[in-house]
Amino acid sequence: MGMLYKRGNVYWIKYYRNGVPMRESSGSDKEGVAKSLLRTREGDIERGLPVSPRTQRVTFDELAADVLNDYQANGRRSLRNVKRIFKLHLTPFFEGRRAPSITTTDVRRFIVQRQEAEAANAEINRELSALKRAFNLGVQAGKLMHKPYIPMLKERNVRTGFFEPEQFSMVRGLLPPPLQAVVTFAYITGWRIPSEVLALHWRQVDFAAGTVRLDAGTTKNDEGRVFPFTSDLRILLEAQREHTRAVEREKGIICPWVFHRKGVPIRDFYGAWDAACDNAGTPGRIPHDFRRTAVRNLVRAGIAERVAMTMTGHKTRSVFERYNIVSEGDLADAARKLDEAAKNLSGTIAGTVSQPETSAG
Repeated sequence: MGMLYKRGNVYWIKYYRNGVPMRESSGSDKEGVAKSLLRTREGDIERGLPVSPRTQRVTFDELAADVLNDYQANGRRSLRNVKRIFKLHLTPFFEGRRAPSITTTDVRRFIVQRQEAEAANAEINRELSALKRAFNLGVQAGKLMHKPYIPMLKERNVRTGFFEPEQFSMVRGLLPPPLQAVVTFAYITGWRIPSEVLALHWRQVDFAAGTVRLDAGTTKNDEGRVFPFTSDLRILLEAQREHTRAVEREKGIICPWVFHRKGVPIRDFYGAWDAACDNAGTPGRIPHDFRRTAVRNLVRAGIAERVAMTMTGHKTRSVFERYNIVSEGDLADAARKLDEAAKNLSGTIAGTVSQPETSAG
């Protein structure tokens, strides 16, 4: 049987779990609050639920700090973005709350507040993912015994942009030479420009083997990746190597980056990109469209899906299929193939269709 007692003005409760006495502060000077807490604890024990006084004191702020420490310890590139998510959105809403008291209802109230602020579903989902990570780490560390169900929203803003060859040529021709090399590489490989292309070092390019690789732990899914030289890719990288050597001789430096501006790594390119797209008549395009373009080009070339996924770094088939976009040109090509097949038949489909008889008068 449990009991109540006071320390100063605060009521404490005492209960037993597996014969071991557990003591916990109610945090209140009201006897009714303490009685309610004692009934809750005894009820949880009766139902076989794990109970610990420590778990009831864990705050959201502590869970948030654990997430940031986890990201920093594992060297995640998204640390800055996660910091922003907690600082601007999650912490202002959940700050000071005891983590076990946060329910699915609270999470839905957070979602509604963000939607009223006109945040996109995709943005809210990134915030909910960070919240999920906080509770998962809490459970893993034994700080929490359970976690709330956190619903995710349906994202309706899946992009479907890609570049036809003539569109790509127009945009590339309007970019400065250093960026022309960058987008050409991305167009061929489908690799992510900010994190994979611009970060590429010459040690990752093997001209003898005819491959360029990404090291394990440097990609989004942390897996390494190898892309074989195509004729165009070899021409591009050989020209870039000669350009790099010329810069090194001129400046007396060693440049480790494959893509650079006179030996300086490329950081910001979005201004030049947006201007080129606008002037080429393709406004609103984003560099990530090259990823979709490369997937489609690989599939068009008849490369096996599993091999194509390995080359572009897609871990799941569902995401790969989402990027494998059918264009109007693909549909027109399919129609031409149907016409060619029809020519091998005794007559065209249209010629075999009987026309309805018309009544005289």
